[in-house]
Amino acid sequence: MSTLQSGPALGTHPAGGSLPSRAETREQLSRATYDLLVIGGGILGISVAWHASQSGLRVALVDGGDFAGATSSASSKLLHGGLRYLQTGAVKLVAENHFERRAVSTQVAPHLANPLTFYLPVYKGGPHGAAKLGAGVFAYSALSAFGDGVGHVISPARARRAVPELRTDRLKAVAVYGDDQMNDARMALMTVRAAVESGATVLNHAEVTGLRFTGGRVTGAELRDRMDGTEFGVGARLVLNATGPWVDHLRTMEDPAAAPSIRLSKGAHLVLKRTAPWKAALATPIDKFRITFALPWEDMLLLGTTDEEYEGDPGDVAVNERDIAQILDEASLSVRDQQLSRDLITYSFAGLRVLPGGPGDTSKAKRETVVTEGIGGMLSVAGGKWTTFRHIGRTVMNKLAALPGHPLADHMEPIADLPKKLPLPGISNPNAVAHRLLIDGGGTGPSMAPDTARHLATHYGSLAFDIVRLANEHPELGRRIHPDAPEIWAQVVYARDHEWAETVDDVLRRRTTLTIRGLATDEIRSQVEDLLSKRA
Repeated sequence: MSTLQSGPALGTHPAGGSLPSRAETREQLSRATYDLLVIGGGILGISVAWHASQSGLRVALVDGGDFAGATSSASSKLLHGGLRYLQTGAVKLVAENHFERRAVSTQVAPHLANPLTFYLPVYKGGPHGAAKLGAGVFAYSALSAFGDGVGHVISPARARRAVPELRTDRLKAVAVYGDDQMNDARMALMTVRAAVESGATVLNHAEVTGLRFTGGRVTGAELRDRMDGTEFGVGARLVLNATGPWVDHLRTMEDPAAAPSIRLSKGAHLVLKRTAPWKAALATPIDKFRITFALPWEDMLLLGTTDEEYEGDPGDVAVNERDIAQILDEASLSVRDQQLSRDLITYSFAGLRVLPGGPGDTSKAKRETVVTEGIGGMLSVAGGKWTTFRHIGRTVMNKLAALPGHPLADHMEPIADLPKKLPLPGISNPNAVAHRLLIDGGGTGPSMAPDTARHLATHYGSLAFDIVRLANEHPELGRRIHPDAPEIWAQVVYARDHEWAETVDDVLRRRTTLTIRGLATDEIRSQVEDLLSKRA
């Protein structure tokens, strides 16, 4: 294996303009009184912190684990309008989702979102007929103003040319539509960066051990730095509980008698090596309401998802044998057996959807955002979906502005006056960035391998040039971390110094995709840990 040899020299390569140390950040959090303390670094909390700091509020964001360390990096990696919502007649919702999806993919983060063609196979005896699905994908594309083309129906033979592993026995037709996909962890991380560039102070791996009260009102939180055990506190005029599956746990810190406000649904996924190129994704109807996906993603194949009520500890959610069997069984409706061998599985993950409390099948529940206010004035927000993360941030900001007594209104610019489609850091045309890296390493050195150039362009945008510059200044950092993956060692140093990576999993699971690809060997993990220990 060709990997970079660890050694003390690695510590002499900090990326320029590094982040403040954890001790410096803790000191800053302890000394200031913030307008808003956001507890929870999933995409919902991150989006609120971004919008709040944009509006002029003094914002702090903390999370007990890594940013996007739980559900926000365990999604199906899609930005989509929600085709299944047409089943329930939610036309307005689909149109709104499409608006947000296209805003993100074309104006906010075109460097992080990729258009993806979807095939919806129609099998003899299936839950839907070709005419119905053809009309459905046409309506779906119309609700996005045909920005992804016109939904239509194609023959099985034509579909098989784009997806060689498509099962064609009993296949009558294939409906075609367009949506987008992303690397959810990278999208969340860039949004954290946007919040910091707008003035927010952030700290991951900082666990809330209790809430602060002044005259019965929640006015901050007590925290413990999980990296070294240091205890500290943060004061704030208003606290927002955005802890996702843990939202009710924090609500009981405010009020031990607080009734549950949410329920949880588990979604499991499998990642497999691909046995052939896929030029489209499969969205296969399981019944009248559920769809199973087979998605080409990061040069792998992503299968899922499940949808069942979950009542255990959110920290214990994991993929089990029943999940694996269900996902493979459902995928086999439209994917050939050779692609579904268990030997091809490189990784599995599960996340928890946060749904409004109440009875009924979780698979039919709406992905609504729930906002509650506790007896101590703490706001709790949960739910929603990745596609509408910007909309949720704006919705919460409007709620903050309208609170009784308007505690924050005088300190914040009206949300309506903020830029509607503010881009995330690194915004660029990823094709142009990749082309530049291929030609001359972005003007800083030799040309790059095509897969590495494409990987950097679609995960960092124009910030890729900073990584390449680091690699050119220290050639050993330009080597691949693993020979079968595009990532280079400069990304580890960059993650350490610019992207709040504190643990090996922060780097290999969320800043890069080596764990998901099944390539995070013990040797690589050891070398990454060595690099992290040499933080400047």
